Amino acid sequence: MEKRRQIIYFKNYFAVFFNAQTERVKDKIDYVLYLITVAERIPGKFFKYLEGTDGLFEIRVEFESNIFRIFCCFDEGNLVILFNGFQKKSQKIPWKEFDKAIRIKKEYFSEKNK
Repeated sequence: MEKRRQIIYFKNYFAVFFNAQTERVKDKIDYVLYLITVAERIPGKFFKYLEGTDGLFEIRVEFESNIFRIFCCFDEGNLVILFNGFQKKSQKIPWKEFDKAIRIKKEYFSEKNK
Protein backbone atom coordinates (compact mmCIF):
# COMPACT_ATOMS: atom_id res chain seq x y z
CA MET A 1 0.00 0.00 0.00
CA GLU A 2 1.06 3.53 -0.69
CA LYS A 3 2.07 5.62 2.31
CA ARG A 4 -0.02 8.74 2.76
CA ARG A 5 1.65 9.91 5.97
CA GLN A 6 5.05 9.67 7.58
CA ILE A 7 5.43 9.07 11.31
CA ILE A 8 8.42 10.25 13.32
CA TYR A 9 9.19 10.20 17.03
CA PHE A 10 10.27 13.38 18.77
CA LYS A 11 13.23 12.66 21.05
CA ASN A 12 12.73 9.51 23.14
CA TYR A 13 9.34 10.24 24.72
CA PHE A 14 7.43 7.71 22.63
CA ALA A 15 10.28 5.16 22.64
CA VAL A 16 10.32 5.01 26.45
CA PHE A 17 6.59 4.25 26.46
CA PHE A 18 6.79 1.78 23.56
CA ASN A 19 9.77 -0.18 24.90
CA ALA A 20 8.02 -0.70 28.25
CA GLN A 21 5.16 -2.64 26.58
CA THR A 22 4.87 -6.38 26.00
CA GLU A 23 5.61 -7.74 22.53
CA ARG A 24 1.92 -8.30 21.81
CA VAL A 25 1.05 -4.70 22.76
CA LYS A 26 3.95 -3.45 20.63
CA ASP A 27 2.57 -5.46 17.69
CA LYS A 28 -0.85 -3.84 18.11
CA ILE A 29 0.67 -0.35 18.38
CA ASP A 30 2.74 -1.04 15.23
CA TYR A 31 -0.43 -2.17 13.43
CA VAL A 32 -2.34 1.00 14.36
CA LEU A 33 0.64 3.19 13.36
CA TYR A 34 0.79 1.35 10.03
CA LEU A 35 -2.92 2.04 9.46
CA ILE A 36 -2.31 5.72 10.13
CA THR A 37 0.41 5.81 7.48
CA VAL A 38 -1.61 4.13 4.72
CA ALA A 39 -5.31 4.90 5.32
CA GLU A 40 -6.84 7.62 3.18
CA ARG A 41 -9.15 8.50 6.07
CA ILE A 42 -8.04 7.33 9.50
CA PRO A 43 -10.95 5.69 11.37
CA GLY A 44 -12.06 7.60 14.47
CA LYS A 45 -11.63 4.39 16.44
CA PHE A 46 -7.87 4.87 16.12
CA PHE A 47 -7.38 8.62 15.83
CA LYS A 48 -9.09 11.58 17.49
CA TYR A 49 -8.58 15.35 17.48
CA LEU A 50 -8.56 16.77 21.00
CA GLU A 51 -10.77 19.86 21.02
CA GLY A 52 -9.25 23.06 22.41
CA THR A 53 -5.65 21.82 22.25
CA ASP A 54 -4.39 23.76 19.24
CA GLY A 55 -3.66 20.74 17.07
CA LEU A 56 -3.11 17.87 19.49
CA PHE A 57 -4.42 14.42 18.53
CA GLU A 58 -4.51 11.07 20.29
CA ILE A 59 -3.85 7.70 18.73
CA ARG A 60 -6.10 5.11 20.34
CA VAL A 61 -4.96 1.52 20.77
CA GLU A 62 -7.05 -1.18 22.43
CA PHE A 63 -5.55 -4.55 23.26
CA GLU A 64 -7.49 -7.16 25.18
CA SER A 65 -8.97 -5.17 28.09
CA ASN A 66 -6.26 -2.48 28.03
CA ILE A 67 -6.47 0.96 26.46
CA PHE A 68 -3.40 2.89 25.36
CA ARG A 69 -3.16 6.47 24.12
CA ILE A 70 -0.36 8.19 22.22
CA PHE A 71 -0.40 11.96 21.85
CA CYS A 72 0.74 13.42 18.53
CA CYS A 73 0.32 16.30 16.09
CA PHE A 74 0.66 16.98 12.39
CA ASP A 75 3.46 19.02 10.87
CA GLU A 76 4.12 19.98 7.26
CA GLY A 77 0.94 18.38 5.96
CA ASN A 78 1.28 14.63 6.27
CA LEU A 79 4.01 14.34 8.87
CA VAL A 80 2.77 12.86 12.17
CA ILE A 81 4.95 13.61 15.21
CA LEU A 82 4.57 11.15 18.10
CA PHE A 83 4.94 12.45 21.63
CA ASN A 84 4.22 10.60 24.89
CA GLY A 85 2.08 7.52 25.39
CA PHE A 86 0.38 5.98 28.39
CA GLN A 87 -1.97 3.22 29.45
CA LYS A 88 -5.39 4.59 30.28
CA LYS A 89 -6.63 3.10 33.52
CA SER A 90 -9.81 5.08 34.18
CA GLN A 91 -12.44 7.19 32.44
CA LYS A 92 -10.85 10.38 33.77
CA ILE A 93 -8.55 12.46 31.59
CA PRO A 94 -4.95 11.92 32.76
CA TRP A 95 -4.06 15.61 33.11
CA LYS A 96 -0.41 14.84 33.91
CA GLU A 97 0.02 13.06 30.56
CA PHE A 98 -2.03 15.68 28.73
CA ASP A 99 0.09 18.53 30.15
CA LYS A 100 3.24 16.59 29.24
CA ALA A 101 2.03 16.28 25.62
CA ILE A 102 1.36 20.04 25.41
CA ARG A 103 4.86 20.74 26.79
CA ILE A 104 6.48 18.29 24.33
CA LYS A 105 4.56 19.81 21.41
CA LYS A 106 5.82 23.29 22.35
CA GLU A 107 9.34 21.90 22.70
CA TYR A 108 9.14 20.28 19.24
CA PHE A 109 8.05 23.45 17.45
CA SER A 110 10.50 25.59 19.43
CA GLU A 111 13.41 23.38 18.39
CA LYS A 112 12.14 23.15 14.81
CA ASN A 113 11.94 26.92 14.46
CA LYS A 114 15.50 27.55 15.71
